[in-house]
Amino acid sequence: MNIKLRNDIWIYLFSFILILFSLNCGEEKVEEAPPTTDENVDPIGYQPGKEKEIRDYNLDERKKRAIVRTVCDTIALMEYVLKTEEQGTFLVDFDRRFTYSYPQSAVIYQRAPDGLYVFALIAKSRLDRGERTIEVKNIVGYDASFIDLDSTKLGTAFFFLTLFKCTDSTFQKIWEMPVPNHGGFNTLTMEKWKNTPYLRSYFHYARGIGRLDYNYFLIDGLLKEPHLLLTIETINRKRMMIDINGDKFPDYQEYFYIDTGDQLRIVDSVGFVWKDSLYVSTRDARKTTLY
Repeated sequence: MNIKLRNDIWIYLFSFILILFSLNCGEEKVEEAPPTTDENVDPIGYQPGKEKEIRDYNLDERKKRAIVRTVCDTIALMEYVLKTEEQGTFLVDFDRRFTYSYPQSAVIYQRAPDGLYVFALIAKSRLDRGERTIEVKNIVGYDASFIDLDSTKLGTAFFFLTLFKCTDSTFQKIWEMPVPNHGGFNTLTMEKWKNTPYLRSYFHYARGIGRLDYNYFLIDGLLKEPHLLLTIETINRKRMMIDINGDKFPDYQEYFYIDTGDQLRIVDSVGFVWKDSLYVSTRDARKTTLY
């Protein structure tokens, strides 16, 4: 190898090293800042007082736009809940059928000889645990049925089916029953089973591609707390309301599926009957459910 070629190689090598060194020196080293505890804090959601002011304003606007008002109407009930219940509590709306449809509160009115009764679905925030105030958009509708996967950043909603009595423009709470779900509400309807009225609270269940129905049976009339039975219909699970033993309580049939990847079919089913305070399997008394 001649001297000139050797010198050229050393020059190229030295230039390459010099370029790498200059690039490394010019690189700015940035350290990631530790996440702050209030990174996802909503200034309104975490201020119940401010949130209440907004609801008061919205209620006033709704009063102004109401063409016809009646005694003990839904607006009056909304105002009663806002004034008497703990902060972060409100009437739940039905799931909107259309994007721009007017929201309707989940209430059912029923007249009786002794007065006017109102069944209402109410949602309460978990403010005692430091969570943010819940919002209707996060607990109503198909997408809201995923809320259990979102931790508590959107707040945890506790649903209650509540019966109010209205006498002389004054509301009174008769009873309150929890609805064991946190999001995905759709509708509240009045149904009948064996001449027993019951309220069906329908929730979307997107993860199971189906629905959950929380059925509240007025076994002993309006004034007594209702009996709860959960019925389910998803892509691979089914629990259907039936009558097994002929008593006043509804029973259910649970179906079991097999999924081979190519085929999904029912392979077995078992009935459950209500005994004392639990649903008990007719096949194995050790298997029970609460509702």
